[in-house]
Amino acid sequence: MPAPLKRQDGMPATLYFAIGDVHGESAKLAALHDAILDRIRFEKLPARIVHLGDYVDRGPDTRGVIDRIMALEEMFAGSDTIQVISLMGNHEQMMLNAYDSTLDPGTWWSQGGAEAADSYAGGKGRAGTDWRDHVPKAHVNWMRRLLPIYRDLARKLVFVHAGIEPASFPNESERTYLWTRSERFFDDSAWPARPELAGLTVIHGHTPVDFRPELKLRRINVDTGACFGGPLTAVILKDGAEPQFIAAR
Repeated sequence: MPAPLKRQDGMPATLYFAIGDVHGESAKLAALHDAILDRIRFEKLPARIVHLGDYVDRGPDTRGVIDRIMALEEMFAGSDTIQVISLMGNHEQMMLNAYDSTLDPGTWWSQGGAEAADSYAGGKGRAGTDWRDHVPKAHVNWMRRLLPIYRDLARKLVFVHAGIEPASFPNESERTYLWTRSERFFDDSAWPARPELAGLTVIHGHTPVDFRPELKLRRINVDTGACFGGPLTAVILKDGAEPQFIAAR
């Protein structure tokens, strides 16, 4: 087995795993987590597991997804070698907005919120106007703590749910990180020649275009439509190597 890659300071290079939109697919997430942990054991490198947001809604088991991610975070809390990072997605923001409002959940309910509420109420069609009472406070508090973006400045990596605004990064609204589908972002060959973007790679989800990931010039899209019948995908970023992908179906 080859010796672990080293940074210039002699420390082992960090191995990244970035997981696309889960949307209530807890079985696929369990399988993908198992594959990632197997790969970490094989590589024997420090690792960061980054969840890119949209854990809730649409799929059958929002509750199980959040339970699983929280358990993984707890498993590696305080670890010197493995870090778990969980980012905010637009669906978590919609769920929090609905939770905090006294009004009808409206848009969130029709965008997969009904399925999320059912997963807390105990089954399909069981959620009612008291749906908030079934959501554990620990889940709500966890969602409130989610980060909007994570950056590795040394390796020029940006992890975010939806994308960035190339004209103003890193000084754009957090709404951009959660919601953007701007062609200015997607057409990464036309990003402006700004020093803030030099050498940058953005890893994101939010916009499935196929059941396969997108590997573009300056961005990697790992939303492969897990809740629409596609796999749940993670990109593996190893210093000095081309991106690789693993998936759970």
